[in-house]
Amino acid sequence: MPETKRIPVENIYNLMVAVFTKLEVPEEEAKICADVLIESDLSGIESHGVGRLKMYYDRIKAGIQFPNTTIDVVKDFGAIAVWDGNHGMGQVISKLAMQNSIDKAKEFGIGCVTVRNSTHYGICGYYAKMACEQNMVGITMTNARPSIAPLFGVSPMLGTNPICFGAPSDKEYDFIYDAATSISQRGKVELYNRAEKPTPEGWAIDEEGKTYTDTKQLLVDLIDGKASMIGLGGMEEESGGHKGYSLAVMVEILSAALQAGSFMHHLHGWEDGKRIPYKLGHIFIAMDIEKFTDIADFKRITGEIMTQLQNSKKRPNKERIWVAGEKEYCKEMEIRKNGIPINPGLQKNLITMITELNLVEYNNIF
Repeated sequence: MPETKRIPVENIYNLMVAVFTKLEVPEEEAKICADVLIESDLSGIESHGVGRLKMYYDRIKAGIQFPNTTIDVVKDFGAIAVWDGNHGMGQVISKLAMQNSIDKAKEFGIGCVTVRNSTHYGICGYYAKMACEQNMVGITMTNARPSIAPLFGVSPMLGTNPICFGAPSDKEYDFIYDAATSISQRGKVELYNRAEKPTPEGWAIDEEGKTYTDTKQLLVDLIDGKASMIGLGGMEEESGGHKGYSLAVMVEILSAALQAGSFMHHLHGWEDGKRIPYKLGHIFIAMDIEKFTDIADFKRITGEIMTQLQNSKKRPNKERIWVAGEKEYCKEMEIRKNGIPINPGLQKNLITMITELNLVEYNNIF
């Protein structure tokens, strides 16, 4: 029986660079793509790490994502800019966009770059951390292919549309909130599929509004519009479903309207029965803290907020109160020591790419 294996971080990183390079992504840009994916694995977010490599592989080979990234600057005015990513590598587009936001914030106090016609950009927290490392607040959001049903609806209309906010602190880790506006993101369903496990109840519904747990079929029916993910807060207003639903709409607007980009069903990736680019949109915001207040004070106050929350009274049978960014920091220490877990389903995908790309030096990686 195949088993989950732990592979050193460096080995997985090098494999991803090799795969991207073989797919004709320029080497330095291949390193950016691999770096974003590794950040996810290090954070314990398996849904957006090396597990997603096969998705990029398939999209590049299908011609709906381009390995050579060219960016058109649509507008550039003071603290803001609008870019067109021309369906290149989402990680490359997004790292450059956040860096441009940071550069603008150094001059104007705040910088904002919006992007249209991009592709999946990986873990949002990577870009927020870029800002934190420059003593800035970082914010990013992105739309995605339709997955979430509107409140009281059963059709997938909105993407899982994540929101990410990062703030530097005086702790060993920064406050990094990175989460989908659905109860769980689509990537976790893909993770359950590779592990051959059912989708937990309450994550998705069918066309009759009944809970959906058949993971393999769910991934098919999400594409066919026969199933939907559920927004944060659940299916009723009493549980706060209107809040998650409206947050997803907010992300859709900020990821499409500001840059005259595509939205909702225009992001489906299909047209007249043929696969086409996903045409995703992003927004990146950086705020230079020193323009607002002393950076040491900001970090101290942020750290104290986090500490007071962690030290507050716990519910019975709960060992610890966490804050965003803390679990990821702890997980990174463990992953760097023990390696990245690669389950049998993922091993199979990686072996397929190694074989098809003739990466003989990685034949024995497992």
